[in-house]
Amino acid sequence: MGNTSSMLTQYDIEEVQQHCNGAFSQQEIVSLYQRFFQLDRKGGGFISAEEFLSVPEFAVNPLSQRLLRMLDGLNFKEFVAFLSAFSPRACLQQKIEFIFRVYDSDCNGKVTYSDVLNILRDLTGQFISEQQREQVLSHVLEESGYKKDAALSLSDFTKILDNSDLKMEVEVPVD
Repeated sequence: MGNTSSMLTQYDIEEVQQHCNGAFSQQEIVSLYQRFFQLDRKGGGFISAEEFLSVPEFAVNPLSQRLLRMLDGLNFKEFVAFLSAFSPRACLQQKIEFIFRVYDSDCNGKVTYSDVLNILRDLTGQFISEQQREQVLSHVLEESGYKKDAALSLSDFTKILDNSDLKMEVEVPVD
């Protein structure tokens, strides 16, 4: 799998499928493999931040810089595992864990008020004021039983999002 000119074997496909907890069918994994090597322009078996930014939809995503820290240097297996949170077959917990990693910008296992506020800034830009962002965030935290100075762990984050209807899905086109 490390060699860009090699084809996926049935064993490779099954290994990747197991690694991503069955989030993708074998056909989808083959399609993702083809897309991976379209992005891997340098042919090194890894996708760089620069190569990810060549995807227009990714480049204009307001969270692209946060996602790049998670994506830079992924091999194919890691690439599929990263994308598995966006599969319709992914469970809610997988999606919550992914979102938690995006919010936890310093990778310390905690999401602070400041972390969430920074995400809100990225997502809303100039569309709402700083005061409005702070009010919304304070209200959400209060409704969930947390204070502004709370540092949320993954279990806290799960408690807040557990009853939500997260729609994080990407369709993988298969030939």
